[in-house]
Amino acid sequence: MTPADNDEAAIRLAIEAWTRGLHDKDVRGTTAVLADDFVRYSLAPPLRSTGPNPVGLQAWFDTWSGPIGYDLAALDIAAAGDVAFAHGLAHLTGTKTDGAVTDLWFRYTLGLRQRGEAWKIVHAHESVPFLMDGSFKAAIDLKP
Repeated sequence: MTPADNDEAAIRLAIEAWTRGLHDKDVRGTTAVLADDFVRYSLAPPLRSTGPNPVGLQAWFDTWSGPIGYDLAALDIAAAGDVAFAHGLAHLTGTKTDGAVTDLWFRYTLGLRQRGEAWKIVHAHESVPFLMDGSFKAAIDLKP
């Protein structure tokens, strides 16, 4: 196994720990792999947020009944030195506390930095395409 293979395996483990934390609605598990200087460009407002924000994460978890389906498909990872990025499609599923069912695919990019022996997520960017017909509505019904 090459050092690059070891890095990719460690990066995948960090990302899996993060998605497992999201699935389980585990604030500590979710934020454990986030760097202190984490920056997020989320589907939800605001345009940019910084820091792990455990309070906001718990508030979001509280809007779901049961586990949250959060799967990353076609995840591609590139790493060099202490920097890596991963991108693919995310599939968010579950039932909200008001009974609404969520089944959403969106684009995802993560930036990671090696901090000591651990890989930490320093950047997350989520997006959905929007309709170019002048309505500017989000195209949330797309499937891979």
